[in-house]
Amino acid sequence: MLSPLHLAVFASGAAIGAGSAAFYASQTNKKDNLAVALPQPASTPTIPTKSTSIHTPQDVIKFGFPGPIADLVRREAYFTAYDRSKRHPAWTAQHLTPASLARDPKAPNSDRKNSQFKEDNNIPDTFRARLSTYFRSGYDRGHLVPAADAKSSQNAMDETFYLTNIAPQVGPGFNREYWAYVETFCRNLTREFGHVYIFTLPLYLPARDLEGKWRVSYPVLGDPTNGAPTISVPTHFAKVIMTSKDDSHRDLSMASFVLPNQAIDERVPLTHFLQSTDVVERAAGVTLFNDAVKKSANDLCKRTKCEAVVRKFDQFGKQIAGK
Repeated sequence: MLSPLHLAVFASGAAIGAGSAAFYASQTNKKDNLAVALPQPASTPTIPTKSTSIHTPQDVIKFGFPGPIADLVRREAYFTAYDRSKRHPAWTAQHLTPASLARDPKAPNSDRKNSQFKEDNNIPDTFRARLSTYFRSGYDRGHLVPAADAKSSQNAMDETFYLTNIAPQVGPGFNREYWAYVETFCRNLTREFGHVYIFTLPLYLPARDLEGKWRVSYPVLGDPTNGAPTISVPTHFAKVIMTSKDDSHRDLSMASFVLPNQAIDERVPLTHFLQSTDVVERAAGVTLFNDAVKKSANDLCKRTKCEAVVRKFDQFGKQIAGK
């Protein structure tokens, strides 16, 4: 479970605020051909605090305060902020250590084969993601916090299968391959660093259309004409990683990766998807770490080799479980 001490790194932020990868064999120094607009870092504007209205807040919000936009849910192995509009997480937060990734001797048989995807009854019915919406949608139910990160108990693993930890992901070439390789990379960091903190965020990034205009375009799962809740399909997913050698958190390293939600050739290096954390924060509308933390952190990819760890032997299980 995430302890108050280890939540200190997350406590500095995590406040809710508002294509195709080219084959690396032929384009070793190029980015994706699809033009995607990533927001540029900028200083946060000052919000006026002086009221210019003659009305008091009680007068204006007389019949109820709108919201919440997101539901914060605490699990045994992670936190998730569930986006009621998109019906998938706005972000998830987790803390990995060698101990957290080990199976508890008292529960040595924790296995994802014993877990099932399930709706989260903590979410009001109107805003709840449905299993039926994913059925035959053509998309995988993609974990933001992977089951393999929650081996400490069967309950911890089961909790990763709540739809409040799931977003639609392309299966072949992404959820079942490249995305899984990135998850393995994150786990392997615990061998070198004592603590690994991870934010995973779905993103909706604009792309230039044939007329040269920038648009955000994405599918939704479900049929809105029958009144059923739809689930939005993110255009991208981000992994923001902070590592620390020990509990003091004096030696921090950080890296952020933004991956398109589509099949990615395994020969494309993970560093191809590096972005600044400021860019991810602006795209997601959240503050993950305060400026002091970001400025003090080293470049993770200069401290260790950032590479997607290709694992062929467990792809079959991923293919079955992801559907």
